[in-house]
Amino acid sequence: MRHWVNEAIRKIDADFQRTADTHLIKLPLPCYPGVDIYLKDESTHPTGSLKHRLARSLFLYGLCNGHINQDTPIIEASSGSTAVSEAYFARLIGLPFIAVMPASTAKEKIKLVEFYGGQCHFVERGEQIYAEAERLANEKNGHYMDQFTYAERATDWRGNNNIAESIFKQMEQERFPLPRYLVMSCGTGGTSSTLGRYIRYRRFDTELVVVDPENSVFYDSFMTGDKTLTSDSGSRIEGIGRPRVEPSFTPGVIDRMIQVPDGASIATLRWLEKVIGRKVGGSTGTNLWGALQLAKEMHEHEDQGSIVTVLCDTGERYLHSYYDEEWVHEKLGDIEKWGEHLKI
Repeated sequence: MRHWVNEAIRKIDADFQRTADTHLIKLPLPCYPGVDIYLKDESTHPTGSLKHRLARSLFLYGLCNGHINQDTPIIEASSGSTAVSEAYFARLIGLPFIAVMPASTAKEKIKLVEFYGGQCHFVERGEQIYAEAERLANEKNGHYMDQFTYAERATDWRGNNNIAESIFKQMEQERFPLPRYLVMSCGTGGTSSTLGRYIRYRRFDTELVVVDPENSVFYDSFMTGDKTLTSDSGSRIEGIGRPRVEPSFTPGVIDRMIQVPDGASIATLRWLEKVIGRKVGGSTGTNLWGALQLAKEMHEHEDQGSIVTVLCDTGERYLHSYYDEEWVHEKLGDIEKWGEHLKI
């Protein structure tokens, strides 16, 4: 048994060594000459999203804690990108994988899970994924990864090539090397926890600003301190926003939160495509909208500095939703008013 675990960890570490760090893209913002905005491009991971880091950490956590062995089916509750990345790592070490996801999950993500050898198990409503994943794990004598609980503890926030360490290292030669703000949205809360903890550990003056989409309870929980809040509606921005306050959400490391309308998120991702010539996902639109609001504030106060946010995944996963005019009109109505705010 120990030999198999050792070999599984070696395979995951070897995969990490084969993967170069993700890029940091600087956006041209001529209207804000004193402010530089950067996108940490997590779409270049082997599985195409920020969740590749989380999946790797969750597998290592499960292996090193004795939860995963050579006969363990892996079960996860996921709206898509985490499932894709976990399917990749499960195949890497030769384990079956089942993703429990809402039936509304983007078709492109479902195909990717299946491409990596995973199975998709659907539920009608987003809030049903937790209990169903746990039930399946018990039924199949498997391991429920539970990203929403373990995201904040599986990653070594002090360093070890986490996303925070990478960002600050890549910023060292820039005009404003120490970011004024890091901007991040919440799905599990794991990445924002890592960023906030690393900032405090390194004693940086950088502020962590977390952005939250519609139909999510994170913002209200942060403002009120109530961790029991729930919502009957699911987020239309896949991968972020939750109907409950997830265990990995760590409000104590957050300096400020901003609510972002879904229409603004979609308008921003479309604006960004014109700027960098690439399609991105909805969570990137949410992140960048928040970063642009902060840049506007800094410009109005004649302040200077840098802002870093995250390009979470590629837009090719959302061709039937965020890039489909009929879908956008049906779900969000007219988003032109948000586009007016982006004429900068």
